[in-house]
Amino acid sequence: HVQLVESGGGSVQAGGSLGLSCVASGYTYKMGWFRQAPGKEREGAAAIDSDGSTSYADSVKGRFTISQDNAKNTLYLQMNSLKPEDTAMYYCAAEGLDYGLTRCADDFGYWGQGTQVTVS
Repeated sequence: HVQLVESGGGSVQAGGSLGLSCVASGYTYKMGWFRQAPGKEREGAAAIDSDGSTSYADSVKGRFTISQDNAKNTLYLQMNSLKPEDTAMYYCAAEGLDYGLTRCADDFGYWGQGTQVTVS
């Protein structure tokens, strides 16, 4: 069982930047950041696998950067040029099995508690 602990997030004005971090307690094949706004479905914003390959949702491509430090079992999400529509609860997710690099929530077995990002 892998535990995920997120940090970062908060409130920022439109056009600003925020960073999120997520520490995993064990090995993961891939990790990702999902977000869910009130009344909306959970969206896979970005994902990264153990080789460093990445996948982004069109809505964040060019503005968000996902990265990882394998030695520290830590996942990062750098969010730039933030927009009000980026406001959501952001969740770190991880999976230990090789289902391929996807941003489908069903392909991730471990989830963090979530951290709020608010853009005004």
